[in-house]
Amino acid sequence: MSNSSNYSYVPYQVMDTDSAFRTTLLRYVRHWYWFLITLGLMLLAAYVYLQFKQPIYLSQSSLLIKDEKKGLDSDNILKDLEIFAPKKIVENEIEVFKSYTLMNQVVQELGLDVTYFHDTPYGPRELFQQSPIRLIIEQPTSALYQEKPFTIQFIDNNSIKVENKLYPLNTSIQTSMGRLRFFPRQAISASTEPLLIQVAPRHKTAKNYLRVLKAEPTSKASTVIMLSIETGVPDKGEAILNRLIDLYTKASVLDKNRVASNTLNFIDDRLQLVSGELQTVEKGVETYKSSEGITDLGLQAKGFLESAQQNDTELSQVTIQLQALNDVQKYVNSQPAYRSGTPATLGLNDPTLLGLFETFTKLEAQRDQLMRTTSEKNPLLQTVNSQLQTVRSNISENIGTMQKILAGAQQQFLAKNHKIESVIRTIPAKERILLNITRQQAIKNDLYTYLLRKREETAVSYASAISDSRVIDAALTDEKPIKPNKSLLFLLFGLAGLVLPAAFLAVYDLVNNRVMHRSDVEEGTQVPILGEIVKKKQSEALVVANRSNTVIAEQIRMLRTNLNYLRSSQDSSQVLLFTSSIEGEGKSFISLNLGASLALVGMRTVILEMDLRKPRLRQSLNLPDGPGLSNYLSGETSLPQIVTPLPDKPNYFIITSGPLPPNPSEVLSSPRLQQLIMDLRRHFDYILIDAPPVGLVTDAQLIAQHADATLYIVRHDVTPKNCLKMLDSLYREKRFNKLNVILNAVQNDASSYYSYGGYKSDLYQTKGVQKKKSFLSRFNPN
Repeated sequence: MSNSSNYSYVPYQVMDTDSAFRTTLLRYVRHWYWFLITLGLMLLAAYVYLQFKQPIYLSQSSLLIKDEKKGLDSDNILKDLEIFAPKKIVENEIEVFKSYTLMNQVVQELGLDVTYFHDTPYGPRELFQQSPIRLIIEQPTSALYQEKPFTIQFIDNNSIKVENKLYPLNTSIQTSMGRLRFFPRQAISASTEPLLIQVAPRHKTAKNYLRVLKAEPTSKASTVIMLSIETGVPDKGEAILNRLIDLYTKASVLDKNRVASNTLNFIDDRLQLVSGELQTVEKGVETYKSSEGITDLGLQAKGFLESAQQNDTELSQVTIQLQALNDVQKYVNSQPAYRSGTPATLGLNDPTLLGLFETFTKLEAQRDQLMRTTSEKNPLLQTVNSQLQTVRSNISENIGTMQKILAGAQQQFLAKNHKIESVIRTIPAKERILLNITRQQAIKNDLYTYLLRKREETAVSYASAISDSRVIDAALTDEKPIKPNKSLLFLLFGLAGLVLPAAFLAVYDLVNNRVMHRSDVEEGTQVPILGEIVKKKQSEALVVANRSNTVIAEQIRMLRTNLNYLRSSQDSSQVLLFTSSIEGEGKSFISLNLGASLALVGMRTVILEMDLRKPRLRQSLNLPDGPGLSNYLSGETSLPQIVTPLPDKPNYFIITSGPLPPNPSEVLSSPRLQQLIMDLRRHFDYILIDAPPVGLVTDAQLIAQHADATLYIVRHDVTPKNCLKMLDSLYREKRFNKLNVILNAVQNDASSYYSYGGYKSDLYQTKGVQKKKSFLSRFNPN
């Protein structure tokens, strides 16, 4: 029998769960218990993790960096010198805060290289100020810096046990870890809990704290630095930040007073020198007046004296500047290559020289700052040294130039004095001598007074110097720890509890090579899908009964209705062949129940157990052994002898396989098979053939020529996907008449199907099918 030329069928759509998304979602819903179990286990794991995890607290402090000029106030000596320190740069101050030198001092002063713990049910917990004792390391050995902490047990108020040995408190003791001392911070007794102590090298401790220390400006436009550190103990973080700020402030004030200190030393040296010269001049005046008996020179040369005094005043200014230049030159030449400090430039008003001294002071400050953090070979430090040498050379050249200019001016003033002296030659020599002496006395007196005033101003500025920073907020720690984040941790563990089973199912689907969805069949082959059968939950072989309203029974009835589309003629019998790819796909179950459904609507139906290798129908129906198809095809019996009515199933008959032959393929090739089908067509409306799997043996292809249509069973999660290629080849090569697919054991949510419960009208309507009177009616006791 060949395919009908006008055969056309639209793939069967039973519900909207064919979409991959909804099918996958329903698959996950069916395994809801795994999601619930993994979610509970992960939340429990998160709770246990939180109990054993050491909480971490965040301590913060803010500091204002004043954007002012560093050093002495504008009212002091530096105002006249016009030497101002550079403005502070916030980024540089941040680097100072994060320097190893400062943190190492903090670790040393607070004893952070020694960590104290006490045992809890959830593991060791760190102590800081609450530790009952403090370990003082006097002379350590390498054994002290072990990875595991050592235990301190308290025997009484004066004794402790270390390494199973008793030692007194607050006394230097010699142990295998070195010479140590345990200083009690509070009252100790035998009831005091044991203590765990972990000691780390100081430099490693300082580096570890630098890693967790954060110093950053609050905004780009502000000069406020926010300091923060994460520690396991709140008061520890606060102590670190407060001590770090204290050390920074002290270093800032010390650096700020260095210039003032150098200026004070220079002024003191000059005062001693000028004081000696002034005493010498004053004594000379006294001696000269006493020896010459001079009391008053009169007013005769008053006009001349005024001119001489004016000229002398200008000459004095030049002389003062020359002396100041000489003193500065001596000071510069007497200092080493990279001297520390700046000489006083009293009485000098040359802007170029003052600018050079300002540049020199800035470079000295920059070099001092680099010397604290870098080595002598640092390229940046060498560059600064080179710049210092260049500026110092320029200072020397400038001093020399000014000396020449002032010397020339001095010569002019001296020449003018000679002219005035020629006019006042009439003035006694004594008066002229006295005038020279008093002139020197006035110069020395003015210089001495000036130095005293500047010394007091510098001393006041030195004593009142404060840091250029101000603490806005002292170190403060949040009450709640920032790590671990409980809400986030529970959320992540909860998501992991939901993702793990979903990932497992996804990986399972990925590596699974079996048909899982309707789309797998539609993508793998062009064979039409006649119907879908959900997975059977009952254990009975027959699930279709007269009053059955189950989902699977309704789907069998819908499949029965769709058989109309496979008919070529409504008046003739229909032979249906059931086969599959492999064993266990449910072809015997579907053929048996479809036959029962046909019999319920009055269609005389016979089912042939033509799987002569592994018959299942007789076993499923608990039928006794007897003659069957193998006997008929071998010519050992007749047709009436092998047709058996099913109990309590009117219009439903079965022909069992009979004894299993040794050569099933040769038996099925017998010409009696065609005669059998022709005889059954005359007496039955439907002949259902339960054939072997087509993917294993050729029996189904031998029977296919006698069938009007072939129903190919594809079972969910059983049929391999590569068998769909074979199915598509069979369809394209037309080896089976009207080949259609039935999806079996589809694992979808049964609630998405609907039942026809309450309706008794048949879904199947016959059109012109004549009732046949069978000679086999005598085998039907009903």
